[in-house]
Amino acid sequence: MPTIAINRTETGTSSPEPEAPEEIVFEVNGVDVRYSGVPAVEGVSLDVAKRRITALIGPSGCGKSTLLRSFNRMNDLIPGAKVSGHLAYHGQDLYAPNVDPVEVRRRIGMVFQKPNPFPKSIFDNVAFGPRIMGRRKGLNEIVEQALTRSALWDEVKDKLKEPAFALSGGQQQRLCIARCLAVEPDVILMDEPCSALDPIATARIEDLMGDLKREYTIVIVTHNMQQAARVSDMTAFMTTDIEQHGRVGHLVEFDSTDKIFTNPSDSRTEGYITGRFG
Repeated sequence: MPTIAINRTETGTSSPEPEAPEEIVFEVNGVDVRYSGVPAVEGVSLDVAKRRITALIGPSGCGKSTLLRSFNRMNDLIPGAKVSGHLAYHGQDLYAPNVDPVEVRRRIGMVFQKPNPFPKSIFDNVAFGPRIMGRRKGLNEIVEQALTRSALWDEVKDKLKEPAFALSGGQQQRLCIARCLAVEPDVILMDEPCSALDPIATARIEDLMGDLKREYTIVIVTHNMQQAARVSDMTAFMTTDIEQHGRVGHLVEFDSTDKIFTNPSDSRTEGYITGRFG
């Protein structure tokens, strides 16, 4: 497993401080996901570092979204789904019997492929999560802060009571990011967050991800390799193999994004990156 290190700034002494390893948010070891006993993803092992953007890339059907949903136990909501292996969050087994999946999903928020605002006002969309958690005071400040962090406040501050559906597609996706941020998560999962957006809105979301990683750990699934190369620090390439039960997703290679895109270790990664297959 590649070691990720932060380069610390020299303090003026005769020798620089030694590099310190980054904090690992997710430890994934031998994770399998099955639906009604049929394997969808097998044997995935990787580490996700704090305040970095990790991209999952690969051809359709290789299990990227399935793996992503295992990080916040969204697969629990699918009848017959079962996750096995070891998946730890800050050292805590996410699938231990005493772990509350609702709390997991609060700490590990998710933004989906298509913008999915609630049929409510802009304000009520962002305030929804805090209200569910019992917050009644300070909602104005929470909403403003979340919309500011999602780079939407200046565009909507004078129309908070208007329907969320009145926003453009890109604005709706940033609203969904604000809704996620309002409950103060630690991690943001993004499943193809720009696939339904035009290039200008996509660029806004990509810029926003760069800003958000200063405070949050981000894992993104994307079919857009150029996007992965632009925004991510680490990249995991997955592919499918034909096995007894059909197509099963496997992790081929996980490394720094620069290495994956310029000097991959596996010929299958190079083939996918260069467009020879996938």
